[in-house]
Amino acid sequence: MASGLAVGLLSGCSFAPDHERPPLPVPADWATPADRNQAAVQRIEWQQFFKNRSLLSSIQTALDNNRDLRMAISRVQLARSEYRAQRADLFPQLQAQAFPTRLREPGSITPLGQDITSNLFAGFLNASWEVDLWGRVRNLDEAALDIWLATDEARRAVRLTLIAEVANTWLVSRELDERLALAYQTIETRRDSVRITRRRYETGYSPRIDLTQAESSLGQAESDASVLEREREQTRNALSVLLGTSAKQDITPLSAVETSLVPELPPGLPSDLLENRPDIRGAEDRLRATEADVGVARAAFFPRIALFGDYGSASTALGDLFTNNSGAWIYGAAATEPLFQGGRLTGNLAAAQAQRKIAIADYERTVQSAFRDVADALAARRWLAKQIEAQRRTVAALADRAHLADLRYRAGSAPYLEVLDAQRDLFSAQQELVATRRARLSSEVNLYAALGGGDDTPAPSSADSVGSAGSWFP
Repeated sequence: MASGLAVGLLSGCSFAPDHERPPLPVPADWATPADRNQAAVQRIEWQQFFKNRSLLSSIQTALDNNRDLRMAISRVQLARSEYRAQRADLFPQLQAQAFPTRLREPGSITPLGQDITSNLFAGFLNASWEVDLWGRVRNLDEAALDIWLATDEARRAVRLTLIAEVANTWLVSRELDERLALAYQTIETRRDSVRITRRRYETGYSPRIDLTQAESSLGQAESDASVLEREREQTRNALSVLLGTSAKQDITPLSAVETSLVPELPPGLPSDLLENRPDIRGAEDRLRATEADVGVARAAFFPRIALFGDYGSASTALGDLFTNNSGAWIYGAAATEPLFQGGRLTGNLAAAQAQRKIAIADYERTVQSAFRDVADALAARRWLAKQIEAQRRTVAALADRAHLADLRYRAGSAPYLEVLDAQRDLFSAQQELVATRRARLSSEVNLYAALGGGDDTPAPSSADSVGSAGSWFP
């Protein structure tokens, strides 16, 4: 009975509120129709999700060199170190102390009225430990652990965002490669038109306005190509920043990679996001930390009890320091009870409770944002596919129109303006189709990121903190 009571006193209690995950503030299913027989989406590592070797190489380069990711990893290391420092308070503190001193007392204060000079040599082992009756120290430890876990989830979020940004920027570069190829094909076609129109003008078959229209159409196509060249160069610069090194100057049209670039993902259910999304997991970790802080603030109203003890030896001569009659020791307990703090403790508790309410609202907002990310990606995937079908039919019709308009002009039964309009409409539709095809692939990448992606780096645990200093970081 006595031993059980002692264990209970030493283990103490906790005033932190019990953690309950807030209910999902979102619908139970996606607004966009999905296969209800699909199993919950599982984490898919990016090496399995992306199929193109060049893209895989770019993503790996970014993971190795990106500075934002390096900073995120360093923040995790910082939080881990702070947690290890905080966890030390759970254990007794032991330190060694040595006191070699020499003292002179003037005769005015000594009993015999003579000056006295003396030596004192002492060495002690000092031990102290706070008896955590109210859970204050354990809640501080729990809060530090949760902040560490939240910081690691932030690292995962940075990593996942980086993967998605590299993939999307790489796709935009492929889009611009194909759009530029179309632009240069159009330039060659319009140069031929200028040559033909000039000959017809010189032989008297066409008015001068046809020639000026052909030349202006060529100039517009060359201007469009310059704009696309500028956008491609800027996109490559953006990709270089993401990679942390210079991006390869390869030219690959979108059509060469789009058929087998990424698989189509099952969306699962909104509740799956709680386990997969690093931002949601991090928000819940931060909520746990604020709950632990509430426990710390409540425990501050109660006495703090500490055990202490010193053991060592003391002597007036260094050679006698470790003799049998030089031993000295002291042990005891100290209790500190707050009596009047001018409202500080009440204010700290109110602040901790307010922080917990903020953390709950932040968690719910994060869930809502995650739900919207997935819903937007699903809507984009669905409607962009329909848009591509419609645009393909439009391009085919406009190509036929441009061909017929050219035949009519060569036969002299249509003005050149009809050819010019048909060519402009066809070029614009072709450019829009390429952009939409890229957007369709980007929607799949965005859905991968919105569902939480995958992470081949193991998450930290409390066991890691008290084990070796080996790193689990990538």
